[in-house]
Amino acid sequence: MIVRRHYVFYGRVQGVGFRFTAYQKAIQYQLTGWIRNTYDGHVEAIFQGEEEYIKDLVRYLHSDSYIYIDHMDIKNMDILNNEKSFEIKY
Repeated sequence: MIVRRHYVFYGRVQGVGFRFTAYQKAIQYQLTGWIRNTYDGHVEAIFQGEEEYIKDLVRYLHSDSYIYIDHMDIKNMDILNNEKSFEIKY
């Protein structure tokens, strides 16, 4: 099932390759959306695609030895049918 989810990741998530790792997995899983650092030290992302692929991506981030996700805020969103890519926002 295709879903669109907004995530805010808390923990050791900046300066550890989090965005690039998530970007690579999102491309591998053919997800769309974006990811960016927030001014207050968190990472915010929107992932759209197969629900299982999004879950796999998040599990992969949890397993990375440099990344430490303390907790996440997750919200469901409406699907954007015209979105075609995944990007890192700066």
